[in-house]
Amino acid sequence: MPTDLITPQDPRLQYPGPPSKVEIQDAPATQQAMREKPDCGELSYKGSGRLAGRKALLTGADSGIGRAAAIAFAREGADVAISYLPAEQADAEEVAKYIREAGGKAVLLPGDVSHEGFCERLVSDAIGQLGGLDILVNNAGRMGKTEGLLATSTERFDALMKTNLYSIFWITKAAVPHMKPGASIINTTSIQGYDPTGTIFDYAITKAAIANFTKGVAEELMEKHGIRINAIAPGPVWTPLQEADGSEEKLKKLGSNTPYKRPGQPVELAPVYVLLASQEGSYISGEIYGVTGGLGIA
Repeated sequence: MPTDLITPQDPRLQYPGPPSKVEIQDAPATQQAMREKPDCGELSYKGSGRLAGRKALLTGADSGIGRAAAIAFAREGADVAISYLPAEQADAEEVAKYIREAGGKAVLLPGDVSHEGFCERLVSDAIGQLGGLDILVNNAGRMGKTEGLLATSTERFDALMKTNLYSIFWITKAAVPHMKPGASIINTTSIQGYDPTGTIFDYAITKAAIANFTKGVAEELMEKHGIRINAIAPGPVWTPLQEADGSEEKLKKLGSNTPYKRPGQPVELAPVYVLLASQEGSYISGEIYGVTGGLGIA
């Protein structure tokens, strides 16, 4: 993996092609169990103080895209609280180490965001331990695969809705009263919300709803509270979520349909999260940012 994200280089060759070593894991998958680990900026992301003094809460930040954003936020000067499932504790401890090495405070808050009570406690615990809340990143999600509409159980459908969608409603509703003007909320949606795949159609539904939620509440949050809210729509990105109850055959082709002919790495999304979290993004709200390797989101 490259350790220099400043020198111009061919982006097609900057990272490896589709993974050749895939380890399908039972959900929730962990980054430590991956044979080919993604670049979440552990060595490559360099900060410049753009989030100095900020207090950030990120869900699903033990691995993948959330991990990359958490590391970037810390290296930009923020104190960071991360939420994750208890089974992902080892990954979360690694993230905490990187946050502390960057000079930030790390708060670890394990639990299941598919439960409303935990979501409410998560916000209050993060605020209590951080001393406030300036940035909220709703990133936690489930995916897996199904064999189509008739093979999809109510239990799976319900679990995806509560983890991917309800949690954003619960956490955002709990957080907004404690956030001051100038605060930022960032949701993780997906290209799947615009171009769904049949075997994960229910996951795609949640991602379309997240984009709609983001746009739907943006005006109110700005006019009443001075809070910006945006979303990022990744394309094919190499993360543990891909291995969780995934398909080995499909993963070995991940990203091959992009002009890059490779999947994205989580660190390639980190600068967009930083932009939307920072004051440099002051005139950006209600937007969906695609990071899709050239596939687009329209």
